[in-house]
Amino acid sequence: MKVFTVLLLAALASLLTGCGDEPKSNNAGSGTPSSVPMNEITTLGEIPSFMSEGLSEEEKEDLKKQILPGGVDDVKTAEEKFKSFLEKAKTGDPVAQTGLGVMYYTGEAVSKNLSGQILENDPEMAAGWFFRASEQGYADAQFNLGLLYANGEGVPQDMAHAAELFQKAAEQGHVDAQNNLGALYFTGEGVERNENKAIEWFEKAADQGNEEARANLDAIKASRR
Repeated sequence: MKVFTVLLLAALASLLTGCGDEPKSNNAGSGTPSSVPMNEITTLGEIPSFMSEGLSEEEKEDLKKQILPGGVDDVKTAEEKFKSFLEKAKTGDPVAQTGLGVMYYTGEAVSKNLSGQILENDPEMAAGWFFRASEQGYADAQFNLGLLYANGEGVPQDMAHAAELFQKAAEQGHVDAQNNLGALYFTGEGVERNENKAIEWFEKAADQGNEEARANLDAIKASRR
């Protein structure tokens, strides 16, 4: 299962020219993934009773269009996918656990915080599910959790831990993790700077057809001329 195909770390080619984006640090959580609270879930396709109280059916439908993702068919599809993932995730299936994490991260799974506020997305819940799958050695989950740590989303920003997770996924052949790990070795974020290791990981990713890694290698070669 391929997830989060767009890397959230700046490409090395941009870093070399000083135009790379800084990692995001919004929504940083205060706990570790293993202690992420399981917030109350609002059933997909429905709106909380406290929001619909006193509204006519027409007003309820208008409210649904404003707060629920996609159309009716999209909501039904998302609900079916959510139920399927949840059932399998409870048995310890790392693929389903990662799928749930993606749904919470993107907002496809609707949740609300302890005060009852509906969340556009829930990176803390996503981190919790990615953590469960990551502990089982599932590369996609390790990569996704690494991204959350790199950007401080749902968990405290921790580049060293992000690097550790990228390393675990990269060693299993995860191409995007290989490219990100190469970027960290080049910049020295979370690891001791080592340009040779950066090149090594970029080459592994480029050999799998990763264009970002190929561009990073080209940028390094150009800087040495």
